[in-house]
Amino acid sequence: MSAIELCRTAALGGHIEACAACGLVRWAYNSCRNRHCPKCQGSACAEWLAARQAELLPVPYFHVVFTLPAPVAEIALQNKQAVYAILLRTAAETLRTIAADAKHLGAEIGLVAVLHTWGQNLHHHPHVHCVVPGGGPSLDGTRWMACRPGFFLPVRVLSRLFRRLFLDALCADFTAGELGFFGELAALAEPATFARRLRELRRINWVVYAKPPFGGPEQVLAYLGRYTHRVAISNARLVSVTGDQVAFRWKDYRHHGSSKIMTLAADEFIRRFLLHTLPDGFHRIRHYGFLANGHRAAKLALCHRLLDMPHPEPAADPIDNALSPHRPERCPCCGGVMMVIGFLPRPMPARPSFWHDTS
Repeated sequence: MSAIELCRTAALGGHIEACAACGLVRWAYNSCRNRHCPKCQGSACAEWLAARQAELLPVPYFHVVFTLPAPVAEIALQNKQAVYAILLRTAAETLRTIAADAKHLGAEIGLVAVLHTWGQNLHHHPHVHCVVPGGGPSLDGTRWMACRPGFFLPVRVLSRLFRRLFLDALCADFTAGELGFFGELAALAEPATFARRLRELRRINWVVYAKPPFGGPEQVLAYLGRYTHRVAISNARLVSVTGDQVAFRWKDYRHHGSSKIMTLAADEFIRRFLLHTLPDGFHRIRHYGFLANGHRAAKLALCHRLLDMPHPEPAADPIDNALSPHRPERCPCCGGVMMVIGFLPRPMPARPSFWHDTS
């Protein structure tokens, strides 16, 4: 919260820059660079997208969403590091396992998985967005296996395997002592109670949703730009801050996505926002299959060869990338280059009132 409050204010220092073409001078304060800050994600997103651009393949891309049921979401809130990792890992394993089955596709697929923990009203709602090329190399690496037009994998089969893999991994973490429970969930620390909760969870449906395929690589990049570096709420959704209340826009998907205004007490708004802070060092964007970091270059080269693709062009400079809405080094008046001509140091912290000079 401190980082977000101080972002782009004099408290963090900054620099003075001038346009080499028209002479415009402006003061620019430093960003906090916190990944939960709504103001600091634009340039990070542009750099990430530029790196992904060369990885796109000329095939349909699908969007698959894995959502945790509410009884599991409350466990996740008290065990973020463990349960979020299980969610990402088992969602990817589910897709890769079913895709490798010759009855469905018989291919090694790749995917980008992005963890989101919020709904439109800022309640805790953990789910994973997966962007998946519609096909992959055959398991022996000799040919490209494409999915059927407009159809990727059966969601009912995905849902059942996802439920089994997730609950098996959750049980393993409980047995290893990796999970903790407190407050209303304290009783789950007892093995018999936890086992009963697992039995209940095995009897309910788990939601896996596959959206229609994207129109092309440009749509994939635009989608990734909207989802990968988002935080729980952007400044654009804020309507007003009056007294001790905050109003913001939200979409009610239970009523056909109609736009509504929600007004919360300031402390409740902050509480909901902070539900979505991630553990230090936790990676919420992960790559799996032939897009996994360890062998991405070699596997993509194989995909290019099987698809008879030319060698991709190097990634564009994110500052000059048309996908980037934020161009910090360009003059807002004439588009010229902004040059740094001075620095604004951080102010020295004030001494406490009880500090006395005794010299």
